[in-house]
Amino acid sequence: MERLRLLECLAADYGRLREVAVSDLTAAVPSCPGWTVADLVRHVAEVYLHKAECMRLNAFPDPWPPAGLDAEGPIALLDRGYAALVAEFAARASDEPSRTWHEPDQTVGFWVRRMAQETVIHRLDAELALGVPIAEIPDDLAIDGIDEVLKLFVDYGSHAWREEFESVLADAKGRTVIVGVNGGPGWLLRTDSTGATVTDADPSAAATMLLDATVSGTAPGVLRWLWSRESPGVSEAVPEGDDTALAELRGLLVASTQ
Repeated sequence: MERLRLLECLAADYGRLREVAVSDLTAAVPSCPGWTVADLVRHVAEVYLHKAECMRLNAFPDPWPPAGLDAEGPIALLDRGYAALVAEFAARASDEPSRTWHEPDQTVGFWVRRMAQETVIHRLDAELALGVPIAEIPDDLAIDGIDEVLKLFVDYGSHAWREEFESVLADAKGRTVIVGVNGGPGWLLRTDSTGATVTDADPSAAATMLLDATVSGTAPGVLRWLWSRESPGVSEAVPEGDDTALAELRGLLVASTQ
């Protein structure tokens, strides 16, 4: 996605998160067990502030978090964090250096994408917590989010931090899963004991491939399924095939995103 489009989505989802959260900061967040909406808002605020410092310093800030954050109200902290984040984005080109956790991409552009995707997932958390209607997730943002979680979190993560995936990959036997968007792009995931590899794939070719399982649906539906952010009793994604392969995919997602 283009930078300006990602920033538009970030602004819209920050605004929606704030709008929903202020109605009840004490509500439990079912998709983040043990958290209240206040905890969720504080988390997003601290993420914004942390990434602003990563760009400012071109290093991970240490120590973190800074003293005094607990004294600020959750919404005030969210507003301050968002202001700091977008100020850093405004001051820097996408190709300027910034420390990130993805070694192949040490640029500001990485954080533009990551913060847009971070925010849409957490505004979903707030909507689920408060039981309000789920705002639209644009298809382009959802497709980009699917690509990110599969290629960066699952593929890169399972190789870069192998120890975090040990229990999931211990019994991996080369299973294959296609994740596809109806009428759109797809991704082929292959697992073995060394990690998971994700490549682009044509979902329409799934019928001619030897696959263990598939996950398909609308772009927002697949994104929500991958992040376990579906509304109770409602799904726009359809997992089919071998239950063990699907459980393995779910395990990889949990290990890489929790």
